[in-house]
Amino acid sequence: MSPKLTVPSHKDEINGLKSLIASTLAFSLMTVCVKKLDGSIPIAELIIARAVISLIITWVNLKRIGISPWGNNKKLLILRGFVGTGALFCFFSSLNFLPLSTATVIQYTYPTFTALIAFVILREKLKKRVILSVILGWIGVNLVIKPTNISGSELHIPIKAVSIALIGAILTALAYVIVRKLSETEHPLVIIHYFPLLALPTSIPFCINNAVIPRGGEWILILGVGIFTQLGQLYITKGLSLLPAARATSINYTQVLFGTIWGVLFFSEKLNIFIFSGAICVLGATLISLSARSDLN
Repeated sequence: MSPKLTVPSHKDEINGLKSLIASTLAFSLMTVCVKKLDGSIPIAELIIARAVISLIITWVNLKRIGISPWGNNKKLLILRGFVGTGALFCFFSSLNFLPLSTATVIQYTYPTFTALIAFVILREKLKKRVILSVILGWIGVNLVIKPTNISGSELHIPIKAVSIALIGAILTALAYVIVRKLSETEHPLVIIHYFPLLALPTSIPFCINNAVIPRGGEWILILGVGIFTQLGQLYITKGLSLLPAARATSINYTQVLFGTIWGVLFFSEKLNIFIFSGAICVLGATLISLSARSDLN
C-alpha cells in the first residue's frame, strides 16, 4: 500500500517557496563573493572562514534547542563532512577559472548524478527518464563549454576547470544521497554541523604554507561567504520542511538564473545562444530526473 502523502497548505507552499528562493539568492551571492576575490585568497582559507562562521552559528542553535551535536551514525556523518568539503573545494576552484554562469550551470547537473548514485547506493529504481536526463544534461554541459571552438579559435574555457566543476557536482550529489540516508536518524542541524566540523581540520593543512592576510574589502567578501552560506542553509532547511523534496530541489535551480544575472551585472559576462540553450538542457535534465525520483509506483 502506498504511503499517505501530506499535502502542504497554500500558506505553507507560499512560505516554502519564499524560503527556497531566499536560499538560492543567498547561495548565489556567496558565489559572487568568491568570484569577486578572484583567487586572491586561497580556496582552503575561504573554506576555513566559512567553516568557522557556520560552526559557531550551528553550535549555538544546537545548544539552544538542547540537541547533542554528535549524532548517532557518526561514520556516515564524518563521510558527509569529507564529501561536502571536497565538493566545496571543487566548486570554489571552478569559480576562479570559469565564468560564473558556466560554473553554476555545470554545478546544477548534480540532481541527475544524485539519481544515478541513489540507484547504486540506495537501490532506488532507475527509470528511463533518468537515463534521458543524463543524456540531456551532458548535451547541456557541452553546449556551455563548446562555443569558443565553433569558429575554430582556441578554446578559452579550460577543460581542466570544467572537469573540476563536474567532479564537484558529482561530490555534491553524493553528499545529498548521504544526507538523505542520515535524515532517517539525525536532526538537520546535526548534519549541517558535521560539514564545518570536518571542513575546518581538512582545510588547515592547505593553508600552512600559503596563507594570505586579507586586505581592505577582502575581509567583507570573506565575511559575506560565511554569512550568505549560513543564510542559504537556514532557508533551505526551512523550505524543505514545508515542501516535498522533489519540488524543493527543482526550485533550487533558480540559482542558475541568479548566477547568470550576477555574471552579467558584476563581471560583464556575455550571454549567447549556446549558454542559454545549455542552461535549458540542464534545467530539463534536472526536472526529468526529479520527476522520475518522485514517482511512487
